[in-house]
Amino acid sequence: MTPPTLSSHPSTPGCGALVEGRGPLSEAVLTSLLTGLAPVYEPKAVQSAAPWGEDLQLALYFLYELHYRGLEGVDDSREWDPDLLRLRQGMEARFLDALRSKLSNGPRTVQEAFDPLLVEPVDLSDSLSHQLEVAGELWQLREYAALRSLYHLKEADPHVWVIPRLTGRAKAAMVAIEYDEFGAGHANRIHARLFAELMNDLGLDPTYGRYLDQAPAPVLATVNLMSLFGLHRALRGALVGHFACVEVTSSPGSRRLAKAMRRCGAGPSAEHFYAEHVEADAVHEQVVRHEVIGGLLADEPHLESQIAFGCAATLLLEDRLAEHLQAAWHEQRSALRTPLG
Repeated sequence: MTPPTLSSHPSTPGCGALVEGRGPLSEAVLTSLLTGLAPVYEPKAVQSAAPWGEDLQLALYFLYELHYRGLEGVDDSREWDPDLLRLRQGMEARFLDALRSKLSNGPRTVQEAFDPLLVEPVDLSDSLSHQLEVAGELWQLREYAALRSLYHLKEADPHVWVIPRLTGRAKAAMVAIEYDEFGAGHANRIHARLFAELMNDLGLDPTYGRYLDQAPAPVLATVNLMSLFGLHRALRGALVGHFACVEVTSSPGSRRLAKAMRRCGAGPSAEHFYAEHVEADAVHEQVVRHEVIGGLLADEPHLESQIAFGCAATLLLEDRLAEHLQAAWHEQRSALRTPLG
């Protein structure tokens, strides 16, 4: 059979991009999506794959995109294809097992997970946002935005999945926060749109999924974590933990990134995106801790360790991403798989 090509299907406006595979799993998924046939792979390939390596993370990203806007040239019915779901289940287990193993001595309570995040560190030398604030160059801010676009162009979408799984206080508070994330009824204030305007200021292409091929595994893992938690009701506590972690840490980091954009002359929209998050997320942080987490624990106290795990897993993968970026930029080389034009 002639191998399929990425140009064999017409593009659908607004959907995700397909890119070349990075190993046997992502190539099997790619071929399956393009041909409509079941994925062909060796089961041992799943067990031997690096849990946060390029191949497994890209394969998961492809499969998760079927639940968002879909993929170029791929029939919508593949979202619930049993063969693809079976493969996805095995890769998710590999990903989750690695996270749980790495965090075996991690926090078990909400207090243990979140108390350290509520105090601004005295030493910010390891902070990526601090480094960008004081010494970041425009090319580094462009790379950072290109990589973050894989999430920010669908900002808040993964967290919506938890709403039907909550009740009472937790549900009401979560809806209130998401209402803000989606522009409070104004399309021009949707955070994903604000990020697209940031990308325009930086001379980047704001097309959904445009920089997938250039995104290394540490970026894909941070996005896949949200999708993993969001698509499984059994992980609803972890998704709340992830969401709360993002909101608690967003405001100070956004303040530093707004200053970085201003210092480098990135443009008003680039600065505005982060300035908007400084104020909004400072309010959201209080609501998510006291109402979303508080309400969820009042209804389902047994989910406390899962909330803590979601927070810890988020920090773990964000730290891995920061280390990747810092290592590359310290050597004055691109952190992307291929540099921006």
